[in-house]
Amino acid sequence: MQNSKNEKLLVLVEKMPAFPKSVQQVVQLTSDINASAKDIIRVIECDPVMTVRILKAINSSFYGLPQKITSVQRAVVHIGLNTIKNIALGVAAMGMLNADNKANFNTSDFLLHSLTTAAISKLLAERIGLSSTECGDCFVAGLLHDFGKVVFAEFIPDEFKLALEKSQEQQLPLHQTELEFIGLNHSQAGRILAEKWELSGPLIDAIAHHHELDHSPNVLRDCVFAANQISKRMHFGDGGNPVIEAFPESIIARFGLDLPAMCEALGDLESVKIEAQSFINL
Repeated sequence: MQNSKNEKLLVLVEKMPAFPKSVQQVVQLTSDINASAKDIIRVIECDPVMTVRILKAINSSFYGLPQKITSVQRAVVHIGLNTIKNIALGVAAMGMLNADNKANFNTSDFLLHSLTTAAISKLLAERIGLSSTECGDCFVAGLLHDFGKVVFAEFIPDEFKLALEKSQEQQLPLHQTELEFIGLNHSQAGRILAEKWELSGPLIDAIAHHHELDHSPNVLRDCVFAANQISKRMHFGDGGNPVIEAFPESIIARFGLDLPAMCEALGDLESVKIEAQSFINL
């Protein structure tokens, strides 16, 4: 039975477009401590579409830079390689969303939820003292944690629509109703999608197990789990899952606070939402 589920999943994910090769190369290079900024800039500049979108993002009102940035090299100087990587991934992810899906899955709300989860995940990583590379990886894991839902909305919309409706009507976790109607959940789809995109092992693990905190210790996954609940509690977009989960003991131990206390400690997160919306509107 498990084999047939895996085969079904592989067939679905194979239909999804790969990230552009340039984006995959940026992700790989920024994860390599021996890679030079020059190598990363060269990859980006060889992709005119990515270059234009990165420069458009950097010159948006959110960053508020005093002068217009006209090259990727100057962009790296002003906002850093990790932010460049995050913008490249965000642009690529947005390009994969189809607003006209038969599941009636709201991709604008989904993207807002994904981007805010990403930003909050990075904030939590910074809060517990992770390295800049790990903080960047937490952003990526948060951005992509729910992208298995995009596979379902695009290729099995009828079943996914039923899962969404039951989750909403009965206030059940969406990953549970997906199992009922599809036989698979979005975390499983996300794992194979992340493998297809050649993400790192810890990122794949965080995406695959963001609903399974007892799987194995993974600080990236813990940041994503917590950020996911915070984003839902703040009503930042909508990933289709109405259930806000309290922080279990392992998450409280990791961050030192429960969910309400963490929301209070982080203060006004409206700027996170504004940043995400400005990115969507590029």
